[in-house]
Amino acid sequence: MNKMKEEINSRIQCNFSEVGCDVHIVISELSAGSLRVALKRPKKVIGFPDSFSIGPLWRLNEKIGQSFRNQWLFENINDELNDYEYEEKFKYTLWEVENIPEHIPIYLWHGNNTEEQVGLRFILYLLKDKNNKIYLINSTETYEMVASNKIKEEPIFHTGQIEPNYLRLIFEKAAKNNPLKEEERILFHKQWKSLSQNKEVLRLLIEGEIHAVPENYFDSMILETIDNLHKKQDNKEFVKTGNVIGEIITRMDGIVNLYFLEYRIRYLIYSGALQLKGIPKTINHYYVKLPD
Repeated sequence: MNKMKEEINSRIQCNFSEVGCDVHIVISELSAGSLRVALKRPKKVIGFPDSFSIGPLWRLNEKIGQSFRNQWLFENINDELNDYEYEEKFKYTLWEVENIPEHIPIYLWHGNNTEEQVGLRFILYLLKDKNNKIYLINSTETYEMVASNKIKEEPIFHTGQIEPNYLRLIFEKAAKNNPLKEEERILFHKQWKSLSQNKEVLRLLIEGEIHAVPENYFDSMILETIDNLHKKQDNKEFVKTGNVIGEIITRMDGIVNLYFLEYRIRYLIYSGALQLKGIPKTINHYYVKLPD
C-alpha cells in the first residue's frame, strides 16, 4: 500500500510541476480545506496535520526528533488519529514540501497564535535550501483590514477560523507583498534552531514572541474552573470533562489546544487532585470532580 501511494504521489508531483501553479502552505488540515475552496485554480495547498503549540519540537526536522515527538503524542494525547495515521500524514506532508519545484512561488499562511507561528518557522527551515520566492501572509492581521466590520463581533486568532470568501480577499490583498529577503529567512532559521534545541511540551505566544511555559501551566485554571462549576450545582457532583474544557476555552483570549487540556486533566486525576467517573479514552467519555 505504501509503495503504491509513493508511486501515485510521484506521478501527481510530475503533473504538478508541469502545471506550474502557486503553492500555499498552512498549519492545520482545516485551514487547508478552506483555502482549497477559497483560491482559484491552478493552485496547490499543503496543510500540516499537527499542532505545534504542544509536544516536543526537539530536532523535529530530523527523523530522530519526529520519532521522539510521535512517542510523546502517542503516550499523552487523546486525539482523533491513531499513531500510525498521524505519522503517515506527517511524513507525506514533509514529502510534499520537499518536492516543491524550484521555480514555483510559495505562500506561507500564518496567524498570530502559537501553533501557526511555530509552524511558520518550522516550514521555513524545511525550505532553507530552496531558492523559491517565499511570501508570508498574516491571515489574522489582514483579516482585520478586509473584515473590519466583523472583527468586533468575533475575534479571529487562527487561519482556520476564517471563512473562504474572506480568505480570498486576504490573498488578493496580501499577494502584493514583497517576497522574504534572505536575511529575513536566515533570522527565521535561527529562531527555529533555538526552538528545536529543547524538549518542552507547551508553548504560548506572549507579546508576539514564542515562549516555552511549564507543563502544568493550565493546571490551576482547570481546578478553578471545576470549582466554579461545582458552585453552580446544588450538590458537588461529577462534571463532564468536555464541559470543563469548553468553559476554559471560552475564558481564554486566544487559542488553546483542547487535547492538551484533556491530558492535564488526566494527569490531575492520576495525581489525586481530581476524582474520576468513567473511562478517560476521549473527552466526552468521563467525568471529574474535586475530592470530597
